[in-house]
Amino acid sequence: MKILVIEDEKRLAKILKQGLEENAFAVDLSYDGEEGLSMAEAYPYDAVLLDVMLPRMDGFTVLSKLRATRREVPVLIISARGEVDDRIKGLNTGADDYITKPFDFFELLARLKSVIRRHKGRPSPLLMIDDLIIDMNSRTVSRANKKISLTPNEYALLEYLALNRGRVVGRSELRERLYDAASDRDSNVIDVHITHLRSKIDKDFDRQIIYTLRGEGYVVREDT
Repeated sequence: MKILVIEDEKRLAKILKQGLEENAFAVDLSYDGEEGLSMAEAYPYDAVLLDVMLPRMDGFTVLSKLRATRREVPVLIISARGEVDDRIKGLNTGADDYITKPFDFFELLARLKSVIRRHKGRPSPLLMIDDLIIDMNSRTVSRANKKISLTPNEYALLEYLALNRGRVVGRSELRERLYDAASDRDSNVIDVHITHLRSKIDKDFDRQIIYTLRGEGYVVREDT
């Protein structure tokens, strides 16, 4: 899944990027409100981490303008402004959650995953397809009670397909959702990851879960 971090404190922004990438997220960074708003309107993010005190445009204004365009992307405000009035203002403006600085990264991560799950209509961290179980909290995967080891890229790809189970997802959408703006987006990389993923998820099992639709993309579904 792909996250936009709008934070002018560059050291913190880079720490967040590193931590989120270690947890299978793709991350884009913006250091001011105007650029952040432009990126949030232009690209399909799964969530936005938004600071309040930003140059060029404050976070509350960014959020208000984003909601005015009917963008429903989940927004988690991260701010040193922790007064009750600020938290109320953020939530009333359209934030899905509000966490004050300094914060524990793992609490932030848990809240981020929670708002994404709620947005996708899946409050449980478990995704179950046939005998495949994906735990989005621990990022563990098993099938028929057998633990399956995946690379971060393979896990991110499987999780996204599973969250969109039954829907054909094209290569261009996968590249947009799973890689940050600086990544190599060679068209073949998705096919390579799918091949490796299928060898772990479907090989040696009686029923297929990952399907390729030629010229369209990929879909995860139960074998009927």
